[in-house]
Order: sequence, then structure tokens, then C-alpha cells
Amino acid sequence: MNKADIHEVAKAAGVSISTVSRAFTRPDLVSDKTRRKVLEIADKLDFNISRSATALKSGRTNRVALLMNEEITSWFNTQTFAGIESVMHPAGYDISLFQHIDTEENRHEFFTEMPIRRNVDAVFVASFAIDPHEAEQLQRLHVPIIGINTPSEDGFDATISIDDEHGMYTATQHLINLGHKHIVYPCSEAALLNSSIDARTRGFIQACKDNEAKHGLNWQVLSVPRGPAFADSALSALLALEAFPDAICCQMDMMAIPLVLKLERYGHRTPRDYSIIGFDDSPYADTINLTTMKQDPYAMGRSAAAKALKLIEGEPLDHPHEVVEAQLVPRGTDMPFGEMA
Repeated sequence: MNKADIHEVAKAAGVSISTVSRAFTRPDLVSDKTRRKVLEIADKLDFNISRSATALKSGRTNRVALLMNEEITSWFNTQTFAGIESVMHPAGYDISLFQHIDTEENRHEFFTEMPIRRNVDAVFVASFAIDPHEAEQLQRLHVPIIGINTPSEDGFDATISIDDEHGMYTATQHLINLGHKHIVYPCSEAALLNSSIDARTRGFIQACKDNEAKHGLNWQVLSVPRGPAFADSALSALLALEAFPDAICCQMDMMAIPLVLKLERYGHRTPRDYSIIGFDDSPYADTINLTTMKQDPYAMGRSAAAKALKLIEGEPLDHPHEVVEAQLVPRGTDMPFGEMA
């Protein structure tokens, strides 16, 4: 049986050809009832609209790119992708993933070949900065660039981020307010890119410097190699210290959670022996009762996608650049220093 064309689908559904087209490419412009009817008839007639023909007519590809400096399996990237997808997919867009844009070779390949192919309508950048030359390549082709938790607004048409530096300052200040004196900050080495997570280290250092004279702090940054074994490296670095700290301020929950579990094997139990605070409020933080700083990458992904749709349509944004604050979530891995065993 030959496949039906768009005219036959429109006739069978009792709608115009343009309505059939919009049901596939711009579902937000068609009522749910009409779209369901069109899709049902299209399925019966074995009809599927040509994506390439639609792209030629509209000048769009109905595809966006998501660039990330890590793999998609990281908690932040998974939640960010889910947030973007929840908005872009109903609007008729596919998402192309570009992982590990964290080397000079990978960046060169993307930012030189992607604009030449003109294969996306917008670019999302998660958690790292782009340089002026990269931004210029995209802007010359009128491709909107939307940053998600990027360390800077420079080069982006829109951004939605948390203030990582202020968030970690708040986390550190919380430990200081509990009376802790010996505070250690285990973290992964700074990325080759200007990454948002590295701003957390600055927040920790600034909070300690602001309080060290008044409170007699003994603080230290423990930098360990990036990679899948970073939590074990942090564990080794902590156990190698001459004196174990009474408080640990972690760069992220994915470092804090394994530390809580593994340090107990060496006789260090929280909060009896030390306080520990994470950052992100990622999965299992609540399970182990981890005090942490909460951010919501899913909500940031949705916000970024809403901005992208407007920019693709050429519509102005009322608030192109937004900053949200990470929130302290007190749980059970911290207590006043004076109450410890």
C-alpha cells in the first residue's frame, strides 16, 4: 500500500493542510483534540511529515544542541537534559548531545563544523563558558546561545544560573556559625574550561578569609584529580592529614555521600565526630540525611528551553539573564562543635 500524502490526511481529518503540518511541527499552535485526530488518521494512513521538507520551507532544522563538559550520566546533566526535553520535545524539536566539550580538540570540532553545517536552531551550554570567537561563530549565523549555570553571561543571548560562589560561601558560613574551627574543602582540580563548579572553591576560600581572624580558623583546600575516582582520592587525602578536621565542606554531594559512608569504616562518624555539608541536593542526599545546598537543574533546563523558543522566534526576552540562589537544606550530618562527642 502506498503511503498517503498530506492532502489525503487533511481531507480525512477535515482540516487544512497547514493544520496537519502544524500538528507535527508546531503542536503548541494546535488544540489537543485536533492534534490527536490528525495523528490518529496519519497513523492509519501510514503518513509521516518530511522533516527535511519542513526545514527547507521554514529555514529551521527543528533541532537544538546541548553541550556539556562531562558525560550525560552525571546528575546535573541528566536533570538539565530532562528539563530542556520537557519543553523542546512538545514544541517539535529534537536535541543533539555533545558530551565532553572539555578539550581543545572537541571544542574546535564542534564550533567550526557545526556552524558550517547549520544543523541546529539553538545551542545550550551547560556549566562552562565560551570564548568570544566561539560566540561570534554562532551569532554570525543567528543561532541563539543559551547558558545553563555558566560562570559568566558573556557571549550568551540568555542564561539561567545559580550563584555557585555565593552558595558555597553560605555553606561554609553555616559550618563556621556552628563553631567549627578546622574546616577542610575537598574538591576536584580546576577544569581546563572556565567551569561553574570551580566558582565554589572561591566561595569557600572567601568565607574562610572573612572569618579566619575573628574565629581563629584552620582551613585548607584539598585538591584531587578529576575523574571517576575523585571521591576515593578525597578520602585518601583526608585520612593522610595530620589532624582530622571537625568539619568538611564538599564541592558536591557526589563527593560528600561516599565520604560519609567510607569515613565511618575508619572510625569517623558524622555528626558525632565531624560535620559535613554537600552541594546540589542530588539523589541519595536525603537518603543519608546529608545537609547540603539545593539547586534545581531540571527547573533551570525548562527555563532555558522557554528562553530558547522565544529567541528562535525572534521574540525579545523580558529577563534574558537570571540568577537563582542555592538554598541551605539542614539535615543530620552537622551539629554545633561544642555538642560533639
